[in-house]
Amino acid sequence: MDSKPPHLCVAICERTIDALQGSAASASEPGDLVELRLDCLEQDGFNSIAGMLTQLIQKLPVPTIVTYRPAEQGGSTNASIDARYAFWTGPGRLPGSHLCDIELDIAQKLSQAGESGSVLQVDWNHVICSHHDFDGAPADLDQIYQALASTPARILKIAVRANDVTDCLPVFQILDRALKDGREMIAIAMGPAGFTTRVLGPSRGAFLTYASLENETGTAPGQISARELKQVYRIDKIDRQSRVFGLMGLPVCHSVSPLIHNTAFEALAFNAVYLPFEVREAKACIRRMIHARTRELDWNFGGLSVTAPHKEAVMDQLDWIDPVAEGIGAVNTIVARNEELHGYNTDARGVIKPLAAEFGELSGARCAVLGAGGAARAVLWGLRQEWAELTVFARNTDKGAVVAKEFDAAFEPLAEASFDGFDVVINTTPLGTFGEFETKTPATARQLGGARLVYDLVYNPTETLFLREAKEAGCATLGGLSMLIAQAAEQFKLWTGVDGPESVMWAAAERALQ
Repeated sequence: MDSKPPHLCVAICERTIDALQGSAASASEPGDLVELRLDCLEQDGFNSIAGMLTQLIQKLPVPTIVTYRPAEQGGSTNASIDARYAFWTGPGRLPGSHLCDIELDIAQKLSQAGESGSVLQVDWNHVICSHHDFDGAPADLDQIYQALASTPARILKIAVRANDVTDCLPVFQILDRALKDGREMIAIAMGPAGFTTRVLGPSRGAFLTYASLENETGTAPGQISARELKQVYRIDKIDRQSRVFGLMGLPVCHSVSPLIHNTAFEALAFNAVYLPFEVREAKACIRRMIHARTRELDWNFGGLSVTAPHKEAVMDQLDWIDPVAEGIGAVNTIVARNEELHGYNTDARGVIKPLAAEFGELSGARCAVLGAGGAARAVLWGLRQEWAELTVFARNTDKGAVVAKEFDAAFEPLAEASFDGFDVVINTTPLGTFGEFETKTPATARQLGGARLVYDLVYNPTETLFLREAKEAGCATLGGLSMLIAQAAEQFKLWTGVDGPESVMWAAAERALQ
C-alpha cells in the first residue's frame, strides 16, 4: 500500500527557556512537528515554563509535542510518578492544540482518575502514550503494546534499544500489528543498529519519525538531523515500493557510502534507498532480514555492500558466488535476484583501477600488502592478476603466513618491518580510520623510507596518519577515496544494471568528508 507523507518530528532538548524558544523556532523549518523536551530544562527554567508554555506553542508554525520524560525512560528528571502526575494535571499542560507524550504509568493514572468521576478532562485524541527501553528490545513487546493500547490514547509509541540490526524486526512487527488494529503508532529502535526504523518507519505506516536539529543535539541514541534524513536519505520520497539496499558491517556509522549511493539514486531517479546496517551476527542478519526464502520482513530488498568483519562470514549464506569473489575468498557485494542471493567482490577492481592510473604498469612491481583480512585478500588477488611481486606484512603472523601462501606471496612480520626498496606499500588494515583507530598507523616514516608509492585504503579521514608518515618519508601517496568510488560504481551497476555515475558519487563523498 502507498504510505502517507512522513511526519518528521524535530526533538528539542535545551537547558534554558531562551535556548528552548530559539531552537524550537529553528526546528520549525525542517520539521513537520517540534517536540519540546521540558525535562531537559534547568530547575529555574522548568519552574517558569508553566506560564509561558501556551504562548510558546502558539508562536510555532508547526504542531507541537510536549514531553516531560522521567530518567527511567531516558529522560532528564528524577521526579516521582506523583510529581509528574501533578505536572501534567497543572493548568495548560494537558493537550489542547498540542500533543502530549505521556508515559504508560501516567496515562493509566489519568485514565483511572477519569473513570472515578474526577472533574479532570483529558483530550485523549492529542495524547501519545509511550514506553521506552534503553537496554534492548524486550521479549514482551506484544504485552507492552497491549498495555499501551488499553489506554484511551489515540497514538501509541514504543522506543527500544537495538544492539543489532535484527532487533529492528520486532519493532517493524509491532508497527504492522498496530496497522492491522487500526491504531496510530510510533515505533523506533534506538541506537546505530536501529537506524533502519527511523528512515523506513513512516513509509511503513508510522505516525512520525524523530530527528534532531543538528547531529550533535540528538535526544536519543541513533537520532540524526532532519537535514540528513531529508537530503541524504530522501525520507519524503520513500514508499513501500522503494528498493532497499544497505551496508553490512560493524561499525558502519562513519561510512560515507550512504551519501554516495543515495546521491546516485537521486541523480538517476531510482526509487531506492541505501541504509547503514550495524550487524554483529552476519548469518542471522542474512537469514532473518535478507534472504527472500527465510526473511521475517516484507520489504523490497535489492542488495548489500559488505564490509569488515563480515566479508568472509557471509559466503556460506549465498546461493551463488562469482569466480572472482571465490578466488579472493571474500564477498563485498550481495545482489538479490529473484529468490536467490548472489555474491561478488568489487574491491579488487576498485583497488587496481586508481593504483594503475597513479603508478603505471604493475607487472614486476614490488608490492607490500599490510594486513591479512578480507581487504588484503582482494588487493592480493588484484595484484596477482597484474603479475606484481607480492609480500604480505601482518601482525598476526599465523594468519598472515596462511594468506601469503594462498596468493603465492612472501611473508614478513609487520612489527619493525622495513619497506625500503618497495615500489608500492598498501595499507588494508583499519588503522587510521576515523574514531578509535584514527591516531594509529601500521607503519612509521622510518619504516616507509625508500618506498616509492604509499597507498592507504582508509578514506575517512582523507589524510590518515599513515599517509602523513609516508609524506614525511618522501613517498608519493594515494588515498582510499579513489578506491571507494571505483568499487562503489561497480556495486551500483551490479544492483541496477546501470553504470554508477562516478563524478556524482565522488562529489558526494567529498562533501561528506568535508
